[in-house]
Amino acid sequence: MAKISPVLEIKQPGLLATLQDRGRSGYLAAGITSGGAVDEYAFLWANKLLDNPADAAQIEVTLGGFEANLLRRTQMVICGAPMQVALNGRRLPTWLVFDVEPGDVLTIAAAPRGVRSYLAVRGGFRAEAVLGSMATVKRDQLGGLRGDGSALTAGDVLTAPVLSAPALLPRRPRTDLLQTQPANEPLTIDVIAAGQYERFSQQAREQFCSQTYQVTAAQDRMGMRLQGPKSLSWEHDQILSEPLPVGAIQIPPDGQPIIMLVDRQTLGGYPKIGTVTWRSRCLLGQATAGTELVFNRVSLAAAQNEWRQFQRFFGSA
Repeated sequence: MAKISPVLEIKQPGLLATLQDRGRSGYLAAGITSGGAVDEYAFLWANKLLDNPADAAQIEVTLGGFEANLLRRTQMVICGAPMQVALNGRRLPTWLVFDVEPGDVLTIAAAPRGVRSYLAVRGGFRAEAVLGSMATVKRDQLGGLRGDGSALTAGDVLTAPVLSAPALLPRRPRTDLLQTQPANEPLTIDVIAAGQYERFSQQAREQFCSQTYQVTAAQDRMGMRLQGPKSLSWEHDQILSEPLPVGAIQIPPDGQPIIMLVDRQTLGGYPKIGTVTWRSRCLLGQATAGTELVFNRVSLAAAQNEWRQFQRFFGSA
């Protein structure tokens, strides 16, 4: 069994830095949400590049402002938003494995676009699991370095396994696999018709997929509010609260969609017009306020096939 030792001390956590893995499963009936990495695609790539288990914990850095001292030799990678990364003041590319030595200083500054970056270390960061996961969920007061759902703070020391295997060569994904948002074009978000889709009027369903929405500043790990030129109408009585999956698109009384993310509540009483696919949900995790997006309806079979292909590729089924 590999020895566990300190690997990193946080000097500045930035706006929000949390310890995340792929989240909890099996506790929704108890009202405990899943949590985990918002952009799971970037998260899985970081672990793949380091030959880590798919679920190895990483630091999710939100909007930069992060600084840490490295305490020993190891290898790391940063995936996700194209933030400005530097080691001892020397710029480093994202999505590329790099070596660190004791005394090195790592900084992650805000990106020109994108919201979240994932800092991974060989072997994965370690903390005591709570209900089977290290994922930090503030609303449930679960997980993270201290087990209480609190974010990382200055002075926190994180540990990781000391691995004796040969070091990895610097490597990164092909550019076409990064699937970043196209410049000057709305982000296309694939959705499955779900929830109360069939009960919405034909006009509302067509309007949902024909107009362009903007991501608002009202967003966090629980969800994001959108703003469209025309509100979607719901012409029925209020529904009873029912289970709320990750990616569910709720239509509240004002007719403007709310997309639920990984820290969402487990029940919701607003009608739902669809559910975002796994890959599109990861893209939304990088959407800043003002990002334009359009919805594209896909079949359940197509969404499931895409998900299976990704899970096979990452070895994370």
